[in-house]
Amino acid sequence: MSGASRHYVLAAGGTGGHILPAFALAQELERRGHHVALVTDARGAAIPGKPEALTAHILPAGRLGGGPLGYLRAGKAIWEGRRMALRLFESFAPSCVVGFGGYPALPGLLAATSAKIPTVIHEQNAVLGRVNRFLAGRVDAIATSYKEVHRLDPKFASKVHLVGNPVRPEVLSLRDEPYPSFSEDGLFRVLVTGGSQGASVLSEVVPDGLAMLPPNLCHRLQVTQQCRAEDLEAVRRRYAEHGIPAELGTYFEDMASRLADAHLFIGRAGASTIAELTAAGRPAILVPLPIATDDHQAWNVREMVAAGGARAIRQTGFTAKELAKQIQAMAQRPDTLANAAHGAWNCGLPHAVRDLADLVESFGGAPLMDVIRVDSGASAQVSGQEAVA
Repeated sequence: MSGASRHYVLAAGGTGGHILPAFALAQELERRGHHVALVTDARGAAIPGKPEALTAHILPAGRLGGGPLGYLRAGKAIWEGRRMALRLFESFAPSCVVGFGGYPALPGLLAATSAKIPTVIHEQNAVLGRVNRFLAGRVDAIATSYKEVHRLDPKFASKVHLVGNPVRPEVLSLRDEPYPSFSEDGLFRVLVTGGSQGASVLSEVVPDGLAMLPPNLCHRLQVTQQCRAEDLEAVRRRYAEHGIPAELGTYFEDMASRLADAHLFIGRAGASTIAELTAAGRPAILVPLPIATDDHQAWNVREMVAAGGARAIRQTGFTAKELAKQIQAMAQRPDTLANAAHGAWNCGLPHAVRDLADLVESFGGAPLMDVIRVDSGASAQVSGQEAVA
């Protein structure tokens, strides 16, 4: 625990991808004896998992777009949110304000920069998000989750710190556990999820793709799949027709234990998903969401694919035949899946929450900690290239 108790404010958008890393940092800062407040919107305040001691303040924050009137409404909401944040800062006196992206983070960060309060932004994806891009020139430090971050201007390289994306403790604990035994005649356990809202394309393609595997793999399958409620019965019928044992649900509370048992993951390529797969060391077939802002999910997969820990299939080419082909290539021998698991594990940054807390704690306390500053050996790079298809 650090010697002096300080106050910190975390500002995050209203999605799980923005809020959950903020929750993780809040817990770590509170563990170190600090006081933490959260500013977000109504959606963010309702997301489960908020630490009990973390007070959430809901600020208005408009989303830019919708023509001149839309921009006017958004600007008015952001300005009102900034004014409310300044009032909070007067009473709470934060040593630093930390932003996690998303439009609801913008008023708090604008208030902090105008009040000369130190600021840090954390980017979960391999593409710098729009709000973080807007703030990059104003903040004191930029924490990244990938060595290479697209749309991060090279002129900001001196304040970039590679820390990673915090993951849940129950998932992080899998990092020290061995990859589950996979033999020529044992079960082949496959975990399929489409993120917090499921993904209909997985429901349509995965059952038929698994059925196209060679008999020596197909007959050993044991599938767990998260589906949207409206897809559940159709997916159940497909698995029954193929004779493949499958446990289906719209939500699994014990996802960490299911990931622990899985030999292969199939799903989307959100930042939290990638962080958990690489923390635990689980091989994957990833289908980036085609409508993701700035195609960021396609960028998220690149490092894991390059390390041999995953295969990526664009949704336009995600067919049952292509899925079966990629699974067969990864699972043709027991050692090929184990090697892919090790490739995924090598991409993990298991000390993300500790390193992010060290960075944030360095404001208002000791000088900036060079131990986590990105150096020439592990540089967080900027890129102007296009995402790999």
